[in-house]
Amino acid sequence: MSSYESFARVYDLFMDNIPYEEWCAYLTGLLQEYGVTDGLVLELGCGTGNMTQLLAQKGYDMIGVDNSMDMLEIAMEKKEESGKDILYLLQDMREFELYGTVKAAVSVCDSMNYITQEEDLRTVFALVNNYLDPGGVFIFDLNTPYKYREVLGDATIAENREDASFIWDNYYDEEEQINEYDLALFIPEERDGETLYRKYEEIHCQRAYDLETVKRLLREAGLTFLAAYDAFTHDPVTEHSERIYVIAKEKGKSVSEEAGILVH
Repeated sequence: MSSYESFARVYDLFMDNIPYEEWCAYLTGLLQEYGVTDGLVLELGCGTGNMTQLLAQKGYDMIGVDNSMDMLEIAMEKKEESGKDILYLLQDMREFELYGTVKAAVSVCDSMNYITQEEDLRTVFALVNNYLDPGGVFIFDLNTPYKYREVLGDATIAENREDASFIWDNYYDEEEQINEYDLALFIPEERDGETLYRKYEEIHCQRAYDLETVKRLLREAGLTFLAAYDAFTHDPVTEHSERIYVIAKEKGKSVSEEAGILVH
């Protein structure tokens, strides 16, 4: 999993095309649909905290987990500016630990695709199940195999901005179902009165998971699959869906088990 070391500095600049407020409205609608109208909510792969902040504004008590210190430093700056009481934890989602259970867990912006091994994704699902309240829900999105194969494929994406530029090359291995992003960043730096551009290079890998595999891993982790939607709708997933939302539910945890959840 990438730590977004250099990209953290310009992440929000290049993600300004994402309608976070619309995404939050959709996600909040799903949470409310499954009975989560307030209380503790965990966001896995929270990055610079854009969605975490919006969910906090909606009245949820937010916990954000990410494995990039650089990303979380920016998230903390936003927290200080907004005054929201958000707990950020520098943890790998494959090994995260909380101090208690939460009503819901969410993960967006294809964070789950960064888990490139099935056994690791099963581990993430099992940890989520462990830290959910009895009957709590888990909502997450995924880029689909169709998107990696037909939309991103071997495409090159480039943007030239005043504050920074990037070149993003995609390579999709259909047999391994791995999409590799080779990212070159050009970030301006002032030196001796001149503006110079320093080049940074990062490699990111994401895994394409078909829905049946996701359902199996959820089941093996102790979660109950509830629904899957074509993103930002309540329509069923199709072979041309590019992003999907999956909703799962904790099952079978008793109150006594919940009380002992922190014994490691």
